[in-house]
Amino acid sequence: MPKRIVLDIDDTFDAVHGGQQLRLFNAHHDEYGFQPIVVFDGEGRFVTAVLRPAQRPGGKEIKPFLRRLPRAIRANNWPKTEILLRADSHYCAPEVIDWCRANGLDYILGVAPTTTLRRHVETLEASVQARFDAGPKDAKLRRFKEFFDGAASWSRVERIIARVEVGSQGPDTRFIVTNLTTRNARVLYEEIYCRRGEAENHIKSWKTHLAADRTSCTKATANQLRLFLHAGAYWLMWGLRASMPKHSILRVAQFDTLRLRLIKIAARVVEMKTMIRIHLPTSCPAQTIMPLALMRIPRLVT
Repeated sequence: MPKRIVLDIDDTFDAVHGGQQLRLFNAHHDEYGFQPIVVFDGEGRFVTAVLRPAQRPGGKEIKPFLRRLPRAIRANNWPKTEILLRADSHYCAPEVIDWCRANGLDYILGVAPTTTLRRHVETLEASVQARFDAGPKDAKLRRFKEFFDGAASWSRVERIIARVEVGSQGPDTRFIVTNLTTRNARVLYEEIYCRRGEAENHIKSWKTHLAADRTSCTKATANQLRLFLHAGAYWLMWGLRASMPKHSILRVAQFDTLRLRLIKIAARVVEMKTMIRIHLPTSCPAQTIMPLALMRIPRLVT
């Protein structure tokens, strides 16, 4: 039973070129498409994907979607497992924060900068800028500040952490909100929140290497089923990669590399009475790793 599960929630744009149900024009991408919500855990395992129109998700839409995730996790004989919700500012809605507090979930979410939040860091921004101007300018300067504040739509004030960074292109300030009790603001931002960026790499693997953006069916239910099928393909490839030896380069390889090295290989298959024999070419580059992969593949079904 895991002590804590981290849920990384993000959305991604999926362009379409037909009359599919739920398609919507997105001005930022300048084309029609979907914007499904995708969830991974902190280790890169695929959790779920939901098809939706190409617009920014709101709190009233996210709340019922989130309600199903802890219910499914804790129904798996894990009632005491801690759940941490990690996402960018798209998901920092008052409905989401209030629901997490009411249901015992930890959260660390990005917050869009506002004039109210910037007033708390004006002095720090000026101080960091002055230190950068007086220094050798060979590296960026980064400082953190912690305070309590809240938007007008929030039910209460929350713990806000500001990251102020100054480089050659000027100051850059980011804000996050969290209910975690860790005191070190740098640790919360750099070691916990910033790891949310790995979810973008997982989405890239899912879309680019497994063609999850092939949602060309007319009905939305059919395209939702396609997302689930591609999620199953992601699980197979993730499991194959996780089964590789720890010090193997294939343990950190992209899915397309795994497909070229271990799957798309010419071979001669001989079916016998009690076994199936696979004859690989003598020049196969994965001869040493293939027996181990074949031995560990049955574990993927459990």
